[in-house]
Parts: sequence; structure tokens; C-alpha cells
Amino acid sequence: MDHRLVREGRIDACSHPAAALYLFLVTVADARGLSYYSDKSIENRLHMDHDMLLQARQQLIRNDLIAFKSPIYQLLPFDPPQQESRPGGDPQSLGRIFKTIMESTP
Repeated sequence: MDHRLVREGRIDACSHPAAALYLFLVTVADARGLSYYSDKSIENRLHMDHDMLLQARQQLIRNDLIAFKSPIYQLLPFDPPQQESRPGGDPQSLGRIFKTIMESTP
């Protein structure tokens, strides 16, 4: 699970039902972030009524955490983390750093 969910406050924008739905989807999703659980199954497992599930789902969609097209949920990836640049220049790959070290070592 991406720690930016907490660090960037994305979870703070979620109600308890929305957070529970997101956790459930993270737990059951396949490698592509897809879940095929029906609304009825989710409602039963999370002890939610249908309106609560709809509100939770809409909240996650508005916060760009999931996509939904009945009957499929998909967890959405977060934007790639910002690369920190080194002082005085652009970020470097580890390969380039190792190459530089090897070239400067006698």
C-alpha cells in the first residue's frame, strides 16, 4: 500500500465507510488493481446498506482513489512520487552513480 495515502492526507478526505471500502478493495484486488466483488457481497462483508456503499464509492471516485464501471472496481495508481534533485543538478539514476564511482576509483 502506498504510504502517500496517509502522508498526503488522501485518507483524511474519506469517511469511515469510504476508508473501509478502500481497504477492502486493496485487500481483494488482483495484480492489476481490479475487483469483481458485487455490491451485494461488499455490503454484506462491510455491513453497509446500499446507500452507504454508493456514497463511499462516490467519495473514493471523487478523490481519484478508484474507478468503477459496474461490476468492476479498479484501484487507481497514485501519481509517481516527485524525484528529489541533488544539489546543483538533476536527479541521477543509480546506474549512473555507480558508473561514476567505478570510474573514479583507482
